[in-house]
Amino acid sequence: MDVEKGHHAHGSVKDEAAKSQIESLDTSSEALDLELYPPPTEEERKTLRKVYDTVPWTAWTLCFVELAERASYYGVKAVFNNYLQFPLPEGGNGAGAIDPSKPNSHAGALGLGIQAASALTLLFTFLAYVIPIFGAWWADTKIGRYAAIVYGVLIGGVAHVLVGGAAPAVLAVGKGVAPFLISFFLLAIGAGIFKPNVAPTLIDQYQYQREYTKVLKSGEKVLVDPETTISHILLIFYAFVNIGAFFSIAVVYIEKYRGFWLAFLAPGIIYFLLPVLLAAMYKRTIRKRPIGSDLTRFAKITIMALKKSKGNVFSKKLWENVRPTILAEHGKTVNWSEKDVSDTQRTWEAVQIFLYIPVWNLNDGGVGSVQSNQGAAMTSNGAPNDLLNNFNPLTIIVVSPLMAEVVYPFLRRRGIKFGRIDRMTFGFILATISGVIGAIVQYRVYETSPCGYQASTCDDVSPISIWWQIPNVALGAISEIFVNVTAYELAYARAPEHMRATVIALFLFMTALSSALGEILVPAINDPTLVWAWAAPAIALFVQTIIFWWRHRHVNDDVFMTHKEDFESINSGDKVEEKKSEDGKVEEKARGG
Repeated sequence: MDVEKGHHAHGSVKDEAAKSQIESLDTSSEALDLELYPPPTEEERKTLRKVYDTVPWTAWTLCFVELAERASYYGVKAVFNNYLQFPLPEGGNGAGAIDPSKPNSHAGALGLGIQAASALTLLFTFLAYVIPIFGAWWADTKIGRYAAIVYGVLIGGVAHVLVGGAAPAVLAVGKGVAPFLISFFLLAIGAGIFKPNVAPTLIDQYQYQREYTKVLKSGEKVLVDPETTISHILLIFYAFVNIGAFFSIAVVYIEKYRGFWLAFLAPGIIYFLLPVLLAAMYKRTIRKRPIGSDLTRFAKITIMALKKSKGNVFSKKLWENVRPTILAEHGKTVNWSEKDVSDTQRTWEAVQIFLYIPVWNLNDGGVGSVQSNQGAAMTSNGAPNDLLNNFNPLTIIVVSPLMAEVVYPFLRRRGIKFGRIDRMTFGFILATISGVIGAIVQYRVYETSPCGYQASTCDDVSPISIWWQIPNVALGAISEIFVNVTAYELAYARAPEHMRATVIALFLFMTALSSALGEILVPAINDPTLVWAWAAPAIALFVQTIIFWWRHRHVNDDVFMTHKEDFESINSGDKVEEKKSEDGKVEEKARGG
């Protein structure tokens, strides 16, 4: 269903500042049903066990949409490195597959080398996570999120049609680069438009995003909590992302034993389920129409705050200076509300947190193609060299439901608070350990390879089994559950309602920054310095994690999501002081204007 947002008259107010605040606040037609959703008392909020709300079936359907798109994205991306780095194997079938009599060899096609393969792989990731900024802006201000999802799917579909560039006849005459690059760029564009709009559309299906109490069949009275619910939905969503990504394991076997044309075709077949799913659920999905005013107000508030603080972003009055009630005292009327200022402040706080993600990303699977390269120098006994880094989704598929249904409920029952910053810090610690393990394994590969510290170009391999990459892969994957899922929560909950795709795009952009950092490190991704390609990011993340927890630990206790009624005392023209109670709920204190 389409949800239109309109303005409603509220009668007279004391002054123009209060009027503008009301207009900005009243952008939702949602009504509170206090009988169906009885709000908790302060005592209940402190004592009742928190549970998640029912997940709407349309949200489950959108999870399947994400699954199909990610199966395509990760399935194709999984074979990029071998397709680009290695030449056609001797004795193979001409499609890039290996000679079956040489199980420790690896598939290849274009033979561009490790640095070109790393650079192009990083470029693909960079584009796929920069383009979401455009895709989110386009959705939030022009066409709506659902329409953006459809356009992204159509562009990605064209990319999959160009699979013919990996046909044996094309590779045999050395003409595989041009069609690959066309498909490469189109797939990045399609993914970039699609990606930032799925998660906010998914969470929009959960409509009553406020606390209320209910009595379970067991007789226990519980608190249905929006943060717990959104966290639960996103854990499900992230599991579906990785069920799709797990398809890449099948693709790397197809690549190794059948060739690249089929390895590229298989994800495309799954991808073409997307138009069917989107058409089938169109009328049943809550589709919020675009309103560009949130983004415009956000920009105006930010610019005025910087001007009034003379560019001092650390000023304690950075946001206080642009509150409408403060400006009204100086005779200035603005078209934003107290909530708009609060949303802007909270959004920029979230973006500060996102800035720690690029260094973490470098430790989740290593820089560029170092993990695949490491696997190529190890004993595989027939397993593809890029198999193990594709066990990342399997780990997440197993651990996500365990966290959602066992660990987090256990912590809530025991009253153990594991806050947003706590979760991200724990994820950073796991990724640091993962990077250290990667460095140790690489050191052992060098020490045991017949070619020593030139293991990457050696015709023979180290006797160390490729399965020793599992601890590195598993810890990096588990860290994603704590870092990425929490970042999605912050992006949605702290953003203005019609900027949520944009803020999620800013979070996704951090992956692009990580790829840019990786591009800088590409010259070091070569023998004999591959140990440092693992160790240096791990050291950087260790230092960063300490700074992160120290600077942002207060966000654990910050209010999760604000609503217009939290600021409604401005209807009388009063000023509103927003503060946090002990349980993290916004309280209001009105004082005469």
